[in-house]
Amino acid sequence: MHNTIRTGIYAGLLGALALSQTTLAQNTLEEVVVTATKRSVSLDDFSGGANVIGADELGPGGIENVRDMLVAVPNMSIGDQFGFARVFIRGIGMTSIDIGGEGAVSFLQDGAIIPRPAAQLAGMFDLAQVEVLRGPQGTLYGRGATAGAINLVTNKPGDEFGGYANLTAGNYGLGLFEGAVDMPMAPDFSVRLATKLEKRDGYGDNLFTGNDVDDRDAQAYRATFAYNPDAAWDATLSLQYYEEDDNNFAFHYFGPSLGTAGGLPPAVPVLGGRTVFDVGGDFYDINSDQEAINTREGYGATLLLNFELSDSLNLRSVTSLQGLDRFLRDDLDSTDADLFGRNDYTEESDSFGQEFVFNYSGDGYDLLAGVMYLQEDLYGNVFVPLNNICFLLAPDLCGTPIGDAINSGRYEQNGDVDITAYGAFAELNYPITDTLTVIAGLRYNYEERDGTGFFRFDAAGIDISTDKSADWDDITPRLTLEYRSDDNSLLYATYTQAFKSGVINTGSLSDPLDPETVDAFEAGYKWSAPDGSLSYALSAFYYDYQDLQISFVDETSTVTTINAAKAENYGIELEMDAQLGGGFSVDLYATYLSAEYKEFLNGDYANAFEVTDLSGNTLPNAPEYTVKAGVNYEVPVGDGLLHLRGEAYYQDDIYFTEWNRSDAFQEGYGLLNARADYAFPGDSWIVSLWARNLSDEEVISNNIITAPLYNSLRVGSMLPPRTYGASVSYQF
Repeated sequence: MHNTIRTGIYAGLLGALALSQTTLAQNTLEEVVVTATKRSVSLDDFSGGANVIGADELGPGGIENVRDMLVAVPNMSIGDQFGFARVFIRGIGMTSIDIGGEGAVSFLQDGAIIPRPAAQLAGMFDLAQVEVLRGPQGTLYGRGATAGAINLVTNKPGDEFGGYANLTAGNYGLGLFEGAVDMPMAPDFSVRLATKLEKRDGYGDNLFTGNDVDDRDAQAYRATFAYNPDAAWDATLSLQYYEEDDNNFAFHYFGPSLGTAGGLPPAVPVLGGRTVFDVGGDFYDINSDQEAINTREGYGATLLLNFELSDSLNLRSVTSLQGLDRFLRDDLDSTDADLFGRNDYTEESDSFGQEFVFNYSGDGYDLLAGVMYLQEDLYGNVFVPLNNICFLLAPDLCGTPIGDAINSGRYEQNGDVDITAYGAFAELNYPITDTLTVIAGLRYNYEERDGTGFFRFDAAGIDISTDKSADWDDITPRLTLEYRSDDNSLLYATYTQAFKSGVINTGSLSDPLDPETVDAFEAGYKWSAPDGSLSYALSAFYYDYQDLQISFVDETSTVTTINAAKAENYGIELEMDAQLGGGFSVDLYATYLSAEYKEFLNGDYANAFEVTDLSGNTLPNAPEYTVKAGVNYEVPVGDGLLHLRGEAYYQDDIYFTEWNRSDAFQEGYGLLNARADYAFPGDSWIVSLWARNLSDEEVISNNIITAPLYNSLRVGSMLPPRTYGASVSYQF
């Protein structure tokens, strides 16, 4: 199977040329600057794994959301579940399925923290670039960056009137509009208004109700105000709002697991319940008495202030407000019976963040220092009405007053968590010689969480308070050596620690989790040709993780989150970009990853939850190999310019749970993407044709094992099928 996939990738790559995402008219590679390091640094000068996705790569047919980034970023694996992003970098990422859990990749927009994973799926429109730092970022970002950091950089207002409008139509009834306009209001003041409106039919159907599933109906708006006086300071205020109202993020039924005994729960056949397989549905369909409801709205406000305090000292202030209010409904029993599987998932969050960053350039050295504060008020409610559960627990009593009382029960996690975090860091960049530089950093992290609420599960006779509080602190150092024999090469070695805060989930029985920490070692070499025609980067890393935070469903059908003791990750990454002349260029990466638990005991759902040693098992979402290759071609056609690009991506086998079993597994797969753009004379009009997943691969992006209450069935989500469309863009 794997050889067939690989052969298809190579053949498709040769045949599917599409738009270059960078300017190819010159036979030199453009210098790319990354700002997620809290100072502007050339990508070639950054001592670590990093990627910058430019504006031309973002949008329809390219990188339109977080999920699309797995093709663009080495060693990244992405899925979504319960309506939030599950991002893994180098084998570490979001494993929690509970409200209150957070990922191991820090998400930011213009340097402001986006604390809720559910909010990290929004905001990807009218962007200048997306910056990805691969590997732990303990000194610069502290909390929640044990795997890396992703920073969305929005477009800022220009000083002349102008903008763009992009209209896209595609299969599955896709209609999308994205546009922005710059409006100078005064010599020092300008405004940029941007929006994205998207509507799409579902990739599948709910065969019981006839409605779409995994459709999309979303809109987002942003207003950015820039004040740039003739002085040593400037200010930028960004206001953003988004909303969704659709049947997205459905739970799809994949069949029984190795822990399933006798097929569906006994109540299902009694009530005549049928799965999607029973009614002849396909991979993207469901058959459920419950609609997959997704409604959410959110807001964000970010104020950026820059002060040139002197020729050598700069101060940057980032102030942010974030808000999220969402509701998600899915069907855990995955049938058309009115059963105890309706899952109502409510989440509300309001947060305030403040960071001050100082950059000082001294006599032969640079000092970066900062302080941060984050306050978040989080509310969560997981509500499951236990309809018709008497057919499972006491079938002889169904239809009696006792049976009615049993059926009126509930499973409910309900609670608030108040989160307060502080941090302070300093990082010194000091050249020892003309060729050797040392970077030394230190960060102090403090976080406290105060949870109030209750947990009620009538089927187990539980109705108790879940009030609890805890606090944690940690100091994370960094030491890096950089060696440059000339201006075109960089050899580096770095050691760093990173800290992911402990967790209190809303209304959860679980005790407060210990923080997740990592000791990380990385070495690498970067080189670029003097004429700019070739660049490559080679890196190797070793991570020693402690107390990884893992969620699962236990023998009482309760979501439980624990610390998974120790894990060890190591790997190698190769990246290359080359201009071949004649309008051709190529880009590729190849990665190898080993990610294993070293100490981890857990109850086995396939063996009556007997405690089992999982040492030596592979971590979830950690493919051993990933490969991406892209070919670009640019040629004049008439008075305009034609850009073509084709890219092929292969990801090796992955497991979705720590058990490494076939019931939560995705075999290796390949994706083929293609794009063609024609820029008319003057570059005002561009017409694009694009297609993603050309071979229409059916890929599971996440798979969870449900509760014993549902006979440990398998449900999850998948990547989109083949999509294609056309876009027309006008720039003015």
